Amino acid sequence: MEQVNPGLEKATFGAGCFWGVEETFRRLAGVKSTAVGYMGGAMDRPTYHDICTDRTGHAEVVEVTFDPQVISYPDLLEVFWNNHNPTTLNRQGPDAGSQYRSAIFVHSEAQAAEARASLEAAQARFPRPIVTEITPAAAFWRAEEYHQQYLEKRGLSHCHT
Repeated sequence: MEQVNPGLEKATFGAGCFWGVEETFRRLAGVKSTAVGYMGGAMDRPTYHDICTDRTGHAEVVEVTFDPQVISYPDLLEVFWNNHNPTTLNRQGPDAGSQYRSAIFVHSEAQAAEARASLEAAQARFPRPIVTEITPAAAFWRAEEYHQQYLEKRGLSHCHT
């Protein structure tokens, strides 16, 4: 398990536009920091312009650094399932493209097992099949600074109405 500081862990989620996803996780007790970026593609150091071509294979993601003594990984998974539609392939609301896919990038075998169990449990709440990918975390490419805490900087609480 990769750790930023002793006792802290990372979780990485793709659930559509990363602005709203970051805002949701950033406000949780036990979350020490969030960063938006790109993961799961074939290009090194992609830019927002690159991933918007839908040719790099990256997802917009939020990297969450959290204290598992305050908030557990299963609790973060529950927030993930409750804050997007995991049954729409490469789409969230009006945003379409593979960069908006539902994805859990796991940082350990323990996270992988918890994510799979969580997906099975969440499926009971959705009438259509969940299409969320669960894959090992790859290189995290931090998005441009203007994307970090985008909604907070603009006094907004969410992306879509």
